[in-house]
Amino acid sequence: MTDTTPTPPPIPTTPSADMPPEEFRRHAHAVVDWMADYLANVGELPVLAQVRPGEVAGRLPSAAPEQGEAVEDILRDFRDVIVPGVTHWNHPDFFAYFAITGSGPGILGEMLAAALNTNAMLWRTGPAQTELEERTLDWLRQMMGLPQGFHGTIQDTASISTLVAIAAAREAAGLGVREEGMSGRDLPRLRVYASEEVHSSIDKAGITLGIGTAGTRKIPADDAFRMDPAALERAIEEDRAAGIHPLCVVATVGTTSTSSIDPVPAIADVCARHGVWLHVDAAYGGSAALVPELRHVLDGAERADSLVVNPHKWMFVPVDCSVLFSRRPEVIRRAFSLVPEYLVTPEGESVTNLMDYGPALGKRFRALKLWMVLRYFGAGGMAARIREHVRLAQTLAGWMETEPEWEVLAPVPLSLVVFRHAPAGMDEARTDAHNERILAAVNATGRAFISHTRVRGRLGLRLAIGNLRTTEAHVRAAWELLRETAALPRASA
Repeated sequence: MTDTTPTPPPIPTTPSADMPPEEFRRHAHAVVDWMADYLANVGELPVLAQVRPGEVAGRLPSAAPEQGEAVEDILRDFRDVIVPGVTHWNHPDFFAYFAITGSGPGILGEMLAAALNTNAMLWRTGPAQTELEERTLDWLRQMMGLPQGFHGTIQDTASISTLVAIAAAREAAGLGVREEGMSGRDLPRLRVYASEEVHSSIDKAGITLGIGTAGTRKIPADDAFRMDPAALERAIEEDRAAGIHPLCVVATVGTTSTSSIDPVPAIADVCARHGVWLHVDAAYGGSAALVPELRHVLDGAERADSLVVNPHKWMFVPVDCSVLFSRRPEVIRRAFSLVPEYLVTPEGESVTNLMDYGPALGKRFRALKLWMVLRYFGAGGMAARIREHVRLAQTLAGWMETEPEWEVLAPVPLSLVVFRHAPAGMDEARTDAHNERILAAVNATGRAFISHTRVRGRLGLRLAIGNLRTTEAHVRAAWELLRETAALPRASA
């Protein structure tokens, strides 16, 4: 990696010694200085990593060093080898997938959590961690307008939060799966229902929980890409008649492809009539409820059995931090709690043990960064920033709607715009290919990063706004880049 001989680190006084405190202090200051400069100037870097597959690995040794290396050399290789291979999610021109932000207070919280290095599997192993998580999530519950009675726990991602919720639905069904398992006995086929626009994590949860991909039934969506409650009810009735056990309905607030919002109140009515667990996937869209005038996105969610929202998506908390709320935490605990003798403590049932509310025993101090973000920005500051992102998305959609060859393919209720360039006289196949080329050309510039989806079979481009550093100037520049790229000679389109 380098032609110079690395300066060896100081020899520890004992074989088990850590980095000496003064050395740690010196390098930590250097790292924080680098971080501050990076956050201030990240917009000057190419947003999409400009490397080929295998290029980063090719610049790294094939085996770890036998002797320790100097931190200066390690940090130099971080700057020279690692950073050029990073796609910068903190970039103001990152518009792909769902844009996110690792904010200053969140990063400080992550640093402190790493220094404390706690594992709050039990209240006893992390009293402050456990109680801060409970209190912070109750703040968040109030900020989102959810009623009292919703209990929150932090998981890593929405995929795990949703898996926990569906496992709880299976436990609530009284099928004895915890004790007897899924195989080798007579069980009805289990069914999970979700919109055809649902996230793939629902299918993955089915795979993991033994329900299988065939166990997830996709319900048709309307012209605004929202689940059809009447079709849902027919599906449940058909399945019951066929001996299939309806287990759980997943309603989505902010779908991945189009940010559509399912009609949760009507879906909750169906679930109540049929005694089916309702899980609301608000991983992205739930953050909008922090804005008072957008709180309606969670209408009906107060009737859900469980709900997931990801502060690491649109609340400016560094990845990873997913919150699972439930009105029935005792069912989740019943599904997952397992206490061997070595984890029995004298506090007993008088305390919360976070290990009881999911498959993981170890529990990182994720609440610290969320707590610091909520305190630093405040409820009003969080709302103002999310409100601005929604305004920017609607502004972009308005610009596109004034251009005859640009089509906005879905409503824009939140901060995602789905669109395509559709020149007159170009058939669907050629239009798809044309937009694929626009996507590739825009991303290759390093000036913006967007992603794609399929909307009713048509290829659509997605521009999602969610980064704290993104301004109207950045959105305008991305729009001009799209227009310039689309206007290239049609021979290349």
